[in-house]
Amino acid sequence: MRRPVLAIVAIFAMAGPVLAGPPQNFVLRDVPAPVPELRFTDGEGNPQTLADFRGKVVLLNLWATWCSPCRKEMPTLDRLQATLGGPDFEVLALSIDRGGIEVVKKFYADIGIQHLAIHIDPSSKAGFALATAGLPTTLLIDAQGQELGRLIGPAEWDAPDMAAFFKSIIDRQEKHPSAPQRSDQPL
Repeated sequence: MRRPVLAIVAIFAMAGPVLAGPPQNFVLRDVPAPVPELRFTDGEGNPQTLADFRGKVVLLNLWATWCSPCRKEMPTLDRLQATLGGPDFEVLALSIDRGGIEVVKKFYADIGIQHLAIHIDPSSKAGFALATAGLPTTLLIDAQGQELGRLIGPAEWDAPDMAAFFKSIIDRQEKHPSAPQRSDQPL
């Protein structure tokens, strides 16, 4: 009986990285889709675009300081960035606060955000371009700039199932950096 089990394990090991299942309420696309070019500024007021993050898996979170569920989930995004952030993964928390950078800086200081960079789009054009239905809305974007899926509403981003899911996406991107996704091919 052991040989068939070992053979199955060996087949999965040779097949490549296994994608952990998406957490509850996270909707994966059947086929990755292009993400519109977004323009925003960093915490110093310098212009940035989503293209500046190509080569990394990006968790793009649209939020605002006046959004109660957004405020509650920000520490979990900060902890996720502390855990997985680096050359292959970035949590990009994009505020749509009209009050500008100072409002976000104060909020970060008040609740102790230490690992998330400040990004702001006071015009809210990103929300319209991404056809968001409300805040918070979070998109998972692959290293080539394609949307893999999204979650509308708050989440506990640093929960073990979330971290395992994102780690499996990062690992897959590292092993297959330019492999196009097909509809008959799982993420």
